[in-house]
This record gives sequence, C-alpha cells and structure tokens, in this order.
Amino acid sequence: MRVFLVRHGDADADIPEGLEDDARALTSRARLSLPAHFAKLAGKIGTPSLVLMSPLVRAVQTATLLGQALQYEGPMRAHRCLFPDGPVGAIEGLLADKLGETILLVGHQPSMGATAAHFLGLGAFPKPVQPGTVIGIERPDDNLAAGKLIFYAAVGQPIFEGSLQDAPSPV
Repeated sequence: MRVFLVRHGDADADIPEGLEDDARALTSRARLSLPAHFAKLAGKIGTPSLVLMSPLVRAVQTATLLGQALQYEGPMRAHRCLFPDGPVGAIEGLLADKLGETILLVGHQPSMGATAAHFLGLGAFPKPVQPGTVIGIERPDDNLAAGKLIFYAAVGQPIFEGSLQDAPSPV
C-alpha cells in the first residue's frame, strides 16, 4: 500500500463571522501556490485509488486542488477520522481493506505527523509538517505497522527522498 499524507494548505487566520474554525478557507496565496507544488509530485504519486479528506473547508479545498493536479477522476470522500485531533488508530482502521492500493489522506496537524510517525514505526515524525506538506509512505501489505518513506515534500522546498535523518528542515 502506498499512502500519501497531505496537510491542508495555509488557511486564513480569520474565522468567518457566525461560523467556527471548521469554515476557515485556504488563503489566496495557498490556492495559487498549491497546484504547482502538487503538480511537481504527480509523477511520484501516480493515480490514487481513493482520496480521503477531513470535512473541514480548508482540507476539502486542498484535496480538490490535489485531485486537479493529479488529473484524478475517482472518488473523493470526507471522513471524520481525519479531523485535526483524529486518532491514528481510526486512520489505521480506515485503511485496513485498502491493501495494495494508493490512498491519499488530506488532513491536519497533529494527526498527519502522528500518522506518518506511526506508519514509519517512529515515536514522532522528525520533520515539520507545515501547511501543504506531502509525505509519501510505502507500507508492506503483510506488515502494516512499519513502512518506508517514499518522499517528504514541504511547500517551497526541494522534494526529499531518502532517510528522514538526512532531510533538511524547511525554513
């Protein structure tokens, strides 16, 4: 299984009047910069089987931009386990029947970093998971507890492939 964890793009700081944090949208800058960032990753991601996203506005917008960059025409589904405080166990359960597939998960911090650490068999993910960051992980179908980093790509930084200990920290 190939899993790509995506933190939503940078969101407006202001909460729309009469609404809650869930309604915060991507900034104009994020809406303009994310498509190019995702397009650079398209060849590394390939064609996903499924895109799952948090139902929060900023995550749905990010997933839509990602889907467009990948020319993805398959299912895109919101799921509550991808809320900002979504437990890793719930995400693990969501993927249980997706062996051999390529899945994109669009969510928030701290859950994306915690999920990356869990999938890689680490206590904590050693790099910042800034808005727009994509982490690709190859998970063996016979051992879902540990995986291998495919790449780590923070917006505006070179794509990193290799050991996380050697990855440059985004500025």
